[in-house]
Amino acid sequence: MRRIALAALVWLLPLALGAALAPDSRAASFSGLVKADRVLVLKSKRKLYLLHGGQVLRRYRIALGRRPMGPKTREGDGRTPEGVYQLDWRNPDSRFYRSMHISYPDGSDLRRAAARGVAPGGEIMIHGQPPGLDGADGWSIRRDWTEGCIAVTNAAIDEIWNLVDDGTIIEIRP
Repeated sequence: MRRIALAALVWLLPLALGAALAPDSRAASFSGLVKADRVLVLKSKRKLYLLHGGQVLRRYRIALGRRPMGPKTREGDGRTPEGVYQLDWRNPDSRFYRSMHISYPDGSDLRRAAARGVAPGGEIMIHGQPPGLDGADGWSIRRDWTEGCIAVTNAAIDEIWNLVDDGTIIEIRP
């Protein structure tokens, strides 16, 4: 009987220790996966694609600024920018569930806004849902509601967060 108990302990102890020492389950589920080297947003299709080597890794339904047609031209216009930018930093404590910053405005955006005598706007993000709305039912991505950001469900931003490094290029097309 003692031998059986000892054998069970020898087999079960490493399993128990492994579970106790395992990293965060969200991060663990992405370990070993290929990361995106580019993000593509097609505004007209309301889709965000994570790409690696030109191949689609993941795709997500998105919501855009409340006036989604055309590029962002000034602060407060409710539009999502168009062009090539970088995802340059992230905020785990955003007022929405997690956010990743898009490097809008770039130099050409600043020049266009200055020529019009307007502020270009900024703080454009890919983000999850507002507090109390996790987006699981998809309601919050079936209509455009942001101030110019790209909104996804909380589950989607968790995946994007883990599969996209800071410095990754994002291209936003009409």
